[in-house]
Amino acid sequence: MARGARRPAHLRVDVVTIFPGMFRAVLGESILKRAQARGVLDIRLHDLRRFTHDRRRSVDDRPYGGGPGMVLMPGPIYEAVESIRQTEPAGRRPHVVLLSPSGSPFTSARAQRLAARRWLILLCGHYEGVDERVLRLVRESVSIGDYVLTGGELPAMVVMDAVARFVPGVVGHADATAEESFTGGLLEYPQYTRPAVFRTMAVPSVLRSGDHRAIARWRRLQATARTAARRPDLLGAAPRRGRTLQSAT
Repeated sequence: MARGARRPAHLRVDVVTIFPGMFRAVLGESILKRAQARGVLDIRLHDLRRFTHDRRRSVDDRPYGGGPGMVLMPGPIYEAVESIRQTEPAGRRPHVVLLSPSGSPFTSARAQRLAARRWLILLCGHYEGVDERVLRLVRESVSIGDYVLTGGELPAMVVMDAVARFVPGVVGHADATAEESFTGGLLEYPQYTRPAVFRTMAVPSVLRSGDHRAIARWRRLQATARTAARRPDLLGAAPRRGRTLQSAT
């Protein structure tokens, strides 16, 4: 790399949306803000309406065959993706992800895989969805839950935040993402901090014992019990041994 040249970020994320303003507060705070400032993340927002050619800057139209609602047209989306691709050297290709309620469930494992892609384009669906021909651009569709939101903007923020945590240099502690909820297949165990006694409620003595093996056993038992009570569906996939720590909020 030439002297003075900017080192490429560990992960580039381009977001195609009709509401770029929704992202600015999220990207301007906390971990995402610091990661961008350090050059670890490169997040770029693209207004889909910039890729329209009519006076009204239309991005949607009525569905063929009738029915309620509007559908995002393929033209602006194709032009947006093609324009974004031209900003990187030939040979480097982005991984295009559509945020859609009909996509595959978004999980911690999927977030880790996406972080390894190095360059993502997130397409925010809207209205009644996108023209089916857009799927030829898409490598995978992702859903953050079995419910319908107004658009793909909030899911895109969730995906960005979760994916960013697996990018080297984003989270301060090197082991943080290896020791979070769901990483080991279980929910987080109970966490405590000072004071040792608060309104007659005491921190479990094992956590103050200094016996790290005993602490690890206690945490594993607590994580298993909590998962059995709250998410028994996870127990079949959880490894028998390992660590599970509380995720950051």
